[in-house]
Amino acid sequence: MIKKIGVVGAGQMGAGIAQVAAMNGFLVILNDLKDVMLDRAMERIQKSLSTLVRKERISEEEKKAAVERIQTTCEIKPFEAADFVVEAVIENQDLKLEVFKQLDEHCRPNVILASNTSSIPITRIAAATKRPSEVIGMHFMNPVPLMKLVEIIQGLATSEETFETTKDLAVKLKKIPVAANDSPGFISNRILLPMINEAVFALHEGVGTAEAIDSVMKLGMNHPMGPLELADLIGLDTCLSILEVLHQGLGDSKYRPCPLLRKYVDAGYLGRKTGRGFYAH
Repeated sequence: MIKKIGVVGAGQMGAGIAQVAAMNGFLVILNDLKDVMLDRAMERIQKSLSTLVRKERISEEEKKAAVERIQTTCEIKPFEAADFVVEAVIENQDLKLEVFKQLDEHCRPNVILASNTSSIPITRIAAATKRPSEVIGMHFMNPVPLMKLVEIIQGLATSEETFETTKDLAVKLKKIPVAANDSPGFISNRILLPMINEAVFALHEGVGTAEAIDSVMKLGMNHPMGPLELADLIGLDTCLSILEVLHQGLGDSKYRPCPLLRKYVDAGYLGRKTGRGFYAH
């Protein structure tokens, strides 16, 4: 029975996953490399919960109880007590593989190790462990507390039991699980990132300003957020990483990242998290 969930990575996604787990009664171990990152994550969680209190979606008591369920740590050893683990570090394959090797060593046998990867093959991640049948993709959407979808991705060796357990957990987190095959980008980013990339090409080629491109998609296609605004929310470095996985994994030039996207990432213009992307924040 899953009572305690470990989350590796206390960035925007990891903090959101921890918040949702705590709000739904699970104990949480939230891990990152430095205390300052964990403090920032807890501030983000407190702020998000306070917004829900203000909107009368939860009570002050429920907010307090959720915060008290979250334990923060810079160590991997506490994950020995976890019943289920979600990895949510940056979209870097080498880093993710190293995290899974460490988790495999410290977590109890049969504990499921899930990755929130946006695009890296689950089969490849699972191969870094001695428990590939217990490795699965659990791809949450940003912002995690608000978005209902969770893509559930089985690797080549992922067992049906692991799939069913993960799907049931998603439902307990009040999310809607959707199965996707282990293909680069899965379903969501296989469709989304080429659209964002094409919007960057349109900006790069002077077809329209960032505001014009986003306005066309919002007003003409009824998208709640324009593709360039969304890229800033996701993080331009993450967008570039996903496009590189799509380009390499599928071998089709239509997935090649726009040079302007590379230039912005090289400049450190990564979107909302750095205060500058296609827009100033």
